[in-house]
Formats: sequence, C-alpha cells, structure tokens
Amino acid sequence: MPDLFDHAMQERMNTEAPLAARMRPRTLNEYIGQEHIVGEGKLLRRAIETDRLFSSIILCGPPGTGKTTLAQVIANQTKSHFETLSAILAGKADLREVIDRALERNRLYKQRTVLFIDEIHRWNKAQQDALLPFVENGTVTLIGATTENPFFEVIKALVSRSRIFQLRNLNQAEIGTLLERAISDPERGYGKRRIDLTPEARAHLVDMATGDARNALNALELAVESTLPGQDGIIQITLDVAQESIQRRAVLYDKDGDAHYDTISAFIKSVRGSDPDAALYWLAKMLYAGEDPRFIIRRLIILSGEDIGLADPMGLVVASAAAQAFDFIGLPEGIFPIVEATLYLATAPKSNSTTAYFKTVQLIEQEGAGSVPKHLQDGNRDREATGQGKGYVYPHEEEGHFTPQQYLPKRLLGTYFYTPSVEGYEAQVSSRLEMWRNAQKKALGIEKETFLPDLSQDKIDELKRNIK
Repeated sequence: MPDLFDHAMQERMNTEAPLAARMRPRTLNEYIGQEHIVGEGKLLRRAIETDRLFSSIILCGPPGTGKTTLAQVIANQTKSHFETLSAILAGKADLREVIDRALERNRLYKQRTVLFIDEIHRWNKAQQDALLPFVENGTVTLIGATTENPFFEVIKALVSRSRIFQLRNLNQAEIGTLLERAISDPERGYGKRRIDLTPEARAHLVDMATGDARNALNALELAVESTLPGQDGIIQITLDVAQESIQRRAVLYDKDGDAHYDTISAFIKSVRGSDPDAALYWLAKMLYAGEDPRFIIRRLIILSGEDIGLADPMGLVVASAAAQAFDFIGLPEGIFPIVEATLYLATAPKSNSTTAYFKTVQLIEQEGAGSVPKHLQDGNRDREATGQGKGYVYPHEEEGHFTPQQYLPKRLLGTYFYTPSVEGYEAQVSSRLEMWRNAQKKALGIEKETFLPDLSQDKIDELKRNIK
C-alpha cells in the first residue's frame, strides 16, 4: 500500500510541477539546442545513444541551458543505475550511501552506476576529494553540472578525469520552439487549452528570456495561469500580458562567480582602452545586476594610479572624490559620481609609468638593498661624531630649487627605473626630468646610463602578490 500512495503522490507532483519541469525533454530527439555537443554525429550524442558513457563528464554553462535536462536524458537512455545528488543539499554522508549502494550493485549484478551531481561547484574541496577515488576506480561515472568555470571551481584531479562540455545560451529560434511546444503539448503543456499567443507577445518573451529556457517557460506559465479565457474560451496572451509576466531582463551575474570577475575585467579594460561607451555598458550591467558600487569605485581608484598616473594626476582626485561622494549620497543618485569618474578616466590620457615601482622591487629582490649614502642619512642623531648627513645640499636654497647631487647608492648611479610617457601632464614631467638627469650626470661624472626595461604584466602581477 505505501508504494501505491507513493506512486499517486509522484503522479500528482508531476502534473502540478511548474511548466518548465513538466516540459523537460525525455529523449535526445526532444532536446533543443547545444548542437555543438549533442548534434548528429557528435561525440557525446554517440556515447549517449550507444549507452557507452564510460568517461565522467562535467556540463558547464549558464542557467537554463539544459545541463540538468541533458543529465536526465542520459538517465532515461542508460542501462546503468542512475543516482542523483544536489551539492546544495547533500554532504559526504549522502555520498557515502550512494557509493555503498554502487559497490553492492556492482558486486551483485555487475551493474554500473552513473552519479549526477547538480551544482557540483557548491561542494568544497574536501567533499570533492571524497568523491575522487570512486571516480578514479570506476565505482561511479560522474556527471557534474555547474554554472561556474570548472577549471576554477572543481578540483584539478576531477577535471583531469572528466570531459568538459560547455553549454551555451539558447538562441531566439530555439526559445521560440520551446514556447510553441509548451503551448501545443496536450500531455505536459497547454495543448488542451485554447491559447492565442500574439506574435508581439511571443517576440517579447523570447527576447526577455535572454537564452534561458526556464525564464521563457516560467513567463509563459505566469501569463497563461493569470489570464482568464474570453467568452470564446480563448486565453489571449497579448503584448501587455507578456510584459507583465517578464518585466525585467534576467542578467547572469553572481557576485562570487565567473560573471562577476569577467564583467569587472571587461569594465576595467574598456576604461584602460579609452572606450567610454563600452565602459558605460559594463558599468550598467554590473549596477543593474546588483553589484556593490564600492567595489567598482575601488577598482577605478586602482586604475587611476596604475593606468593613468601622471598623464593626468587629476584622475586619482576624481576617482577618490567619487568614492567620498557615493558614501555621502548613496543610491540611486550616487551613481552619478561613479559615472563621472568612469567617463573622466576613460577619456583621460593614459600612462602606466607608476609600474616603475616594480622594476625597483625586482632589482632589490635580485641584488639586495643598497646602503643609504652618508649625506642622505639622518643628521639629527650624532652628526658631528658619525658624519651622518654631512655634505647634503638643501635643494630649496639653490637656483630652481634643484641641485645635482647623489641620491641612489653609488653602484646604481645612472640606473633609471622611471621612464615618463609623453602623454598629457607627464610630457611636462619628461622634459623637466631630462634636464635634471643631464645636470646630475655632469655633476657626478656618470658615464653609463641603464634604463631598466618594462616588466611584463605577468611579472608585475607576481610582484603584487608578494607585497606584504
């Protein structure tokens, strides 16, 4: 009797499930999209159709692109036993139970087990490590699904033992096909109802879904279920109804995920590249998706020093002022100083000459730090006895407030870390500096000049990471 009640409950859940769940494809022929991995003749399709999925796979891609659906298609197709875990809800104890059943099943019936783990990136390293031995020895064949980059969020050992398949957002034609199928399907969709989806309403649902099948089907369900039939019994889904059903375009953005890092990267590179239009676009995407404005401002302040520098010293002033203004104003009006700083920095002359600092750091790492010349040492302690500070010339007492004396350790005289650009204000710095350096060379008898070459960005990043 309990089995009968369980079956009845399952049937009721299937009929009462959301439209997106009811319309999940059950076979590859019903599956829409992802032709690059499950199209005719493709490796994964052949493996599914012949039930020869011996290698573990990881399905990655945005929400609503069919990762879980594809796993269920495999479950329907395979003769192996299919187990499912959600990384959000399950832990190591649940995994242990699955593994125990898989071992017993293989021992008694020689039957393989396919284990589907949804949102696998939610498991921490220890949980993923616990799975590894059983993937490695073939106790289970893993199908992992993730919206994140598996190369960052899944341990390397699991990635190396799996084939990675990248799923893409569905195109508009594919979303349209899904909507039509849902309207016409009498078993799982609305085929038993008379529904008129106007072309304008259809176009709106397709466009606003942004390639997410679940978004499109959820909006269609809301439109149908909230609209009463007319006197002729037809449920009329007009553009107005469609707009009410999906008012805001979904933006893929997770503050801790790939979209977060990729978008801020695009934003900074657009400002650095002097493209204010692209910078505004990525800024709007981040703020629209709910990014913390202070995070954006912090990155702008960094950029003002790293990528603009002395080409326009006001860049740092504007970015810092935007931070202060935003803290004073808050949202929504606080967006204006952020936009102002973005536009100012994007249109300012650029120079990365401040990275000269890292040339100095590299030299100190390689050769050690030199001693401070005697005349530059602090003379306030015991000037007469030790000679500290003796011979130092105070520049403000000299003509032009400059005197050509030694400031570097003697072995480094003629070594130049800083090479000013010829952009904006820094062009003036360049001409002054050339005059001062020439005077210093003449006064100190410097014969050899060494201009240290620029460092690669990879090297600069490495040196940054070592800053204490």
